Amino acid sequence: MNKDDEIEPRLGRMRGPGKPKGKKYLHRVLAAANLARGGSGAPARRGRFDGSRMGRGAAAGRMLASRDATSAFRQRRVIIKSRIVKLGGKGAAAAQAHLRYVERDGTTRDGERGRLYGAETDKVDGKTFLERGAGDRHQFRFIVSPEDGAEYEDLKPLTRRLMTRMEEDLGTKLDWVAVDHFNTGHPHTHIILRGRDDRGKDLIIARDYLTSGMRERAAELVDLDLGPRTENEIKARLRAEVEQERFTSIDQSLLREADADGMVGAAGRNAFEQSLRMGRLRKLERLRLAEPVRNTGWRLDPNLADTLRRMGERGDIIRTMQRGFAARGTTPALADQAIYDPGASDARPLIGRVVERGFADELNDRHYLLVEATDGRSYYAAIGKGENVDPLESGAIVRIEPVSRSPRQADRTIAEVAAANGGRYDVDAHMAFDSRATEAFVQSHVRRLEAIRRLTGGVERRPDGSWIIAPDHLDHASAYEAAKAGDRPVAVEVLSSEPLEKLIEGDAATWLDSELAAKEPEALRDAGFGRATRDALARRRRWLLAEGLAQEEGGRFELRKGAIAALRRRELLRLGSELGRELGKPFAEADTGSAISGIYRRRVDGLGGRYALVETSKEFTLVPWRPVLGRHAGKNVSGVMRDGPISWTFGRGRSGPGIS
Repeated sequence: MNKDDEIEPRLGRMRGPGKPKGKKYLHRVLAAANLARGGSGAPARRGRFDGSRMGRGAAAGRMLASRDATSAFRQRRVIIKSRIVKLGGKGAAAAQAHLRYVERDGTTRDGERGRLYGAETDKVDGKTFLERGAGDRHQFRFIVSPEDGAEYEDLKPLTRRLMTRMEEDLGTKLDWVAVDHFNTGHPHTHIILRGRDDRGKDLIIARDYLTSGMRERAAELVDLDLGPRTENEIKARLRAEVEQERFTSIDQSLLREADADGMVGAAGRNAFEQSLRMGRLRKLERLRLAEPVRNTGWRLDPNLADTLRRMGERGDIIRTMQRGFAARGTTPALADQAIYDPGASDARPLIGRVVERGFADELNDRHYLLVEATDGRSYYAAIGKGENVDPLESGAIVRIEPVSRSPRQADRTIAEVAAANGGRYDVDAHMAFDSRATEAFVQSHVRRLEAIRRLTGGVERRPDGSWIIAPDHLDHASAYEAAKAGDRPVAVEVLSSEPLEKLIEGDAATWLDSELAAKEPEALRDAGFGRATRDALARRRRWLLAEGLAQEEGGRFELRKGAIAALRRRELLRLGSELGRELGKPFAEADTGSAISGIYRRRVDGLGGRYALVETSKEFTLVPWRPVLGRHAGKNVSGVMRDGPISWTFGRGRSGPGIS
């Protein structure tokens, strides 16, 4: 055999030189399958990983969410709100507070206290449940509200069946407790689920299951109990949506069909649908959210969805106010009901009497106050997270004012130090910039930067502990304050824990005395709480005159010099005497300029204000209380008594963190 006949075998698929590489058989099958279901001939690309399918229940969540639209339309609706709560730090205390909230009075059909129940018993000890979850990283909280919840005499069987189905979907036993609430127009169930599976590992539930799967499981169960919605029920619900001042399913359909210019037609697939669309468009026209265009159709407002959602929220607030006042037997006129908006340009402080405190958003711990103000009007004030405002009894007198969203002086100082140091900030640079600054004072600026970094990422921390400060640092500080405003939109100051009637003859320096001594007292309208305050002030004047603490000449009333200080001392001595018998120690009165040092025990509420009880081994004293002390009960504190707020230092060391 010559060389021309020699063959050199090469492994691989046969193909001509220069031709494109042949497709694998599997790729051709996938392309054909994709084409058959209406896609392109190219195989479907794998989506970017977003974590939504991590955890238990991912497959069940996707399957339940992919049901056909017809069944979804006829299925009974169940609203489920879910939240994952971390239990580290303040989370454990918040979990206890949440449990107390769901078990509060007035939530059952009979107005009794809510009762925890579980999978097998109608009575569960909440303390035991929390102790079991003491080492958990997180817990899940759900609110389950069937649209037809009023049809159920008892929601417990539905809740237990739902949790059983969840166990099947998630492949693990679940440790949970629940409470049914019937105190609103929509009966609902609060479910608290431990963040551990039956093997003691962290329970991670897929996002698809939390957002869709759980809701669909609940809807299936309600369908089994009550049957699917009939055509008449569906039509009745849609007719009710026509006149509603909130974002509805009809609006959603109109927006989906609108073109880029917001134009949409009124024609529907049948006479009923057309009547719905035309009726809704006429309603939107009256709300100035749609306008007819001759021979063309209707033009929708670009902000239609946001506007209707805000209107819906406002309607919910008004109903909340009416329920709150109706429970007291007095409902103010609609003209005298208002929503306090701290973000308004003309927002001013509000002084009034607390009517009710409640949840604006139960799941996310957002609270509100109903307040009868001195201007004679009644207000709904959102106060943010509950932990930011101490518990308030009905009748307490408070001052509500917007929280400043402007940069603080610390932010300006940081910007100045950085500008003088090439855009960098650190402890040494600050100490060199301000020779009077203490290390504790500088560290408070570092903590401020760390807080901004964690919430908004507006600053950059270097590995060596220094910070890169941008020229627009004050804008980042403003953004941080604005972000915090969601959790704390207003500052609530308690002027009196006691109701107005107790202040009239109270032997203490009360809020009424502050008003009588003020150069510019609060304006009082002759209506509502304004009228009640005016009457109380008149009676307080007579009491002060009788006590020799005030004088009246020529019809002009005037407090005697030192009257308020004398009243304040009377209350301190009285409280000191009462607490002395309780503690078995003498009361030591703190004078201005004296050093205060000891263990902060608790807050003491008096007619004239709130006091901090600071105890030593031999005696105790009472000084003006500040909210910052609340989380330091049982710890050593020190400060100097002065006319203004006390600057407290916590811990035994002199260089411990200080709060001014």
